[in-house]
Amino acid sequence: MKANNHSLKLWRSLAIIALCLLLAVSCLYALGVGWKQCKDEPASQNANPLSLWTESAQAKTQLLSYIEAVTQEGGPDFIPVERRIAVFDLDGTLFCETDPNYFDYTLLVHRVLEDPDYVDKASDFEKETAHKIVDQNLNGTSFTGLETDHGQCIASSFAGMTPEEFNAYIQEFKKLPMPSYDGMLRGEGWYKPMLQVVEYLQANDFTVYIVSGTDRFIVRGIVDNSPLKLPNRQIIGSDETLVAPAQGDTDGLDYVFTDADKLVLGGEFLIKNLKMNKVTVIAQEIGVQPVLSFGNSTGDASMAEYVTTDNPYKSLAFMLCCDDTERENGSEKKADKMYELCQEFDWVPISMKNDWTTIYGEGVTKK
Repeated sequence: MKANNHSLKLWRSLAIIALCLLLAVSCLYALGVGWKQCKDEPASQNANPLSLWTESAQAKTQLLSYIEAVTQEGGPDFIPVERRIAVFDLDGTLFCETDPNYFDYTLLVHRVLEDPDYVDKASDFEKETAHKIVDQNLNGTSFTGLETDHGQCIASSFAGMTPEEFNAYIQEFKKLPMPSYDGMLRGEGWYKPMLQVVEYLQANDFTVYIVSGTDRFIVRGIVDNSPLKLPNRQIIGSDETLVAPAQGDTDGLDYVFTDADKLVLGGEFLIKNLKMNKVTVIAQEIGVQPVLSFGNSTGDASMAEYVTTDNPYKSLAFMLCCDDTERENGSEKKADKMYELCQEFDWVPISMKNDWTTIYGEGVTKK
C-alpha cells in the first residue's frame, strides 16, 4: 500500500513538472512571437513613420490619409497589393538635383575634362559638350539639345566598359566632396524625408520604381551602396546600347552571344527618359498604371498626369518645390512656378523649406 502511495505521489510530481514545462514553453513562444511582431512592425503602424516631416505639412497629412484609405481591406478605396505601384523621379525628388548641375552632367565633366586616364582620349564633341555644361554651371547659359548631346557623350565616353566597370567608376566618383556643402560626398545627397516616404510605402506593400531622366546605369550606380533599397529591375532611366565586344557593327539579329563574350557599353545613346517618354516607358516596363507619382519639375508633368488620369484606383501626384535656399540649392523662382502648376493640375506640393525638419541630416551644411 505504501509502495502504491509512493508511486502515485511520484506520478503527480512528474505531471506537475511536465505541466510547468509546457506552460513555460508556451510563454516563451508567445513572448518570441510578440517580440518578432514588434521588431517587424511595419512603418504604417509606427507612431510617426514620417518623423522628419513637420506636423503642419499638408503633404504628409494627405499621404498618411491616402495610405490608410487604400490599405483598408473592404474599404471603398482599397487597392490590391499587386496594383500598389509608386513611381519616383530621382534628381530633385529623391536626390540632390544640382551641385552645380545634375549628377550625370557633373560625371561627364569629370570624365572628359578631369580624368587623367581619359582626357587625351576624349572626342571634340565630348569636350564641346562638357564645356557647355561648365558654361551652364558658371553663367546659367541655356543650350538647345544639351540633354541628348549629354546622353550621347555619356554613352561614347564610357563605351567598352562592362556595366560592372561603369558602376565601379561611379562608386569612385561618389566619394568626391559635394562642392556646395560641408559634410557630404557626391553619393550622399539623398533627401532623408523622401527616403522615409519610400520606406513607408514599402512597409505598406507598395512596389517602388525610379523613373529618371538620368542614364539607367548611372541611376543604378547612385542607388548601389546607398540607403535607398531598390533592386535594379525597379530602376528605369535613359538608355544606351549594350553589345558584345566582338559584335562590331553586326546587327543583334545576326550575332550569337558566345561563352567567350561579355556585355559592354556600346557607345550609342538611345533615348532620353523625360516628359512623355516617362509615360511610354512606364507602360512598357511596368505594364500597369501606377497610383502614386513623385516628381519635381515639368519633366515629370506627363508622368504625374498619366498616374492621375482615368485611374481605376485612388491616385495622387506629389511635386517637390525647391523653396529652401538656406539648407539646399533652391530657387524661389522655380518653386513659385511649381506651386502654380500644382494649383492648376491638382498636384500635391511638397515644400522643402516648410515641410521638412531636415534635408540631408545632421552634420551637413550648405557653404
